[in-house]
Order: sequence, then structure tokens, then C-alpha cells
Amino acid sequence: MSKPRKKKGRPVSGWIVLDKPLEMGSTQAVGKIKWLFGAQKAGHAGTLDPLATGVLPIALGEATKTVAYIMDGAKAYRFKIAWGAQTTTDDLEGTVIEKSDLRPSRQEVEAVLPDYLGEVSQIPPQFSAVKIDGERAYDLARSGEQIEIKARNVVIDTLKIIEHEADATTFEMECGKGTYVRSLARDMGRQLGCFGHISELRRIWVAPFEETDCVSLEQLEQARGDNDLADFDALDSLLIEPGEALTDLPRIDVSDEQAQRIRMGNPAILRGRNAPVAENEACAFSKGRLIAIGEIARGQFQPKRVLNL
Repeated sequence: MSKPRKKKGRPVSGWIVLDKPLEMGSTQAVGKIKWLFGAQKAGHAGTLDPLATGVLPIALGEATKTVAYIMDGAKAYRFKIAWGAQTTTDDLEGTVIEKSDLRPSRQEVEAVLPDYLGEVSQIPPQFSAVKIDGERAYDLARSGEQIEIKARNVVIDTLKIIEHEADATTFEMECGKGTYVRSLARDMGRQLGCFGHISELRRIWVAPFEETDCVSLEQLEQARGDNDLADFDALDSLLIEPGEALTDLPRIDVSDEQAQRIRMGNPAILRGRNAPVAENEACAFSKGRLIAIGEIARGQFQPKRVLNL
């Protein structure tokens, strides 16, 4: 009988909020962080295009069990739309397919902003990670295939002008899951009759993580030190606890006895006058650390995802 394969890497868990550098893909960034930490597993919470910078939350180890909650959270971006051209990718990477000599005034741009607030219908870019019959849209687009991507409803909470220049306008936007900034540039440019594409893009927060939580690759590389003598203690000190990703969920603090039951996948009775009776989703903490995500029903916490920390 063959022995079970031993997992490669350290069983390190936590979040790193990377200030993703320009021209690095999100998958490449995850691979780099996984190597730096010598981690067994890693994953990111929300793709950033290579030409985008900023907040890229990367989960290590057991923190990957909380990724879905960050993916569903609100996000904010600062971006610049260059007027006068539309490209195949709706950003600087693509080939120009439409041009115009027209340039909008600040007043003209402000006049259309209300059309992009609230729940709006948006068609993702041809070069996007949307799946079409099991294949990524960008793979089909790179092969020269013109594809039809269905519109989807997204939510944009705020959209404001930060700076207006003759050939470009800089915005800040807060939005929900699935919103494409490149689609916004494409649609706004068409509506204004001048065309447009993203020339700069930075994500400034992914709830609950902000720019102030970010660390750069240079900081991480310095903390790790020599390749043969990696200082994992210095790196691990930069990690954010997995539970910090769940600030929007109701939290219960449990005793050692309750924690033992929960870790074994069993429900735990919640006692006390203020104990919640029912919650569709909640998280359980023991001694300040997240141990499980689950639901509360009939005065019991029922774990659904247990973290082995």
C-alpha cells in the first residue's frame, strides 16, 4: 500500500495584502508569495489585471477557507480614462479599434455619471476571465474569436471625478462584486461619443482590507532574507489573522470545551443571556483566533468550515 503524499511547504496560515506591482499577473503574484513564505497553499481574493496595481489580498493555508467572503465584498478603485480611443482590451494593452478627435469637458463627464450609479447592466470585456462554455473569454479572444458575452447586473455605489484633464479624467469608484472598470471606460467613452480606455488603474481597498494594510514585494523579499536561510519569523510577523477577513459576520467567542467540539465538526450549545439563537452565517473564535465558520440554529453553533490552526 502506497504511503500518502506529504504536502510540500509549511502549514502557515494568514492573509498578506500585497501592493501588486505593475505588469505582474494575479496568479504570478500568488505563486511568488507562496514561494516567499514556503507555504503549502495560497490563493487570491479577486483578480487584478497586469496593468493594475494596488490591493491584492492573498490567503495562505487555512485562510484560503475565508477567500469567498473577500471575493463577495465591496471594492474601491482609483483609475484614469484616456479619451479619444477604444482598444480591443479596453485598456493600454490592446490595439486601437476606434478613434475620435472629440474630448469631453468636465461638465459633460459629470452629466453622465448618474447613469453608472446603483444597479447597472454591464457587458464584461472580451479580454476577461469570464467563462464561455468552460473556456476563459481572454483565451478565446487571443485566438481571434469574436465572442458574445452576456450582460450582467453589477452595483456601483459611488463614482466621482478626482481630476479632469484635456485628454483624460481620473475617477474613484466604490462597487460590488463583478464590476469591470474597463467596461465602464468603454461604455462611458461610447456614450460621450469620444471613446475611452483605461490608462491607469489602482485598487485602493477590498473590504475589509485597505491600502494601509498593503506590503510590497520588496518588503517581503527583504523580510525573507537569503534564499538558503529564509527568515520565516520575520515574514510571518507580517501576516494578518484569517479571522480579520470576516468582520461582517456575527462573531461568537467559545470556551475550550466548545472549541473542542467545534473542531471535531460537532455543534456546540451557546449559553448565556445574550447568546444568539439564530444566524445564517457566523464565525466562532477561541482565544482570539478563528476556528470555524458556520450557522447558529436553535441556540447551537453548527460548524460548516473548520480551520485547523
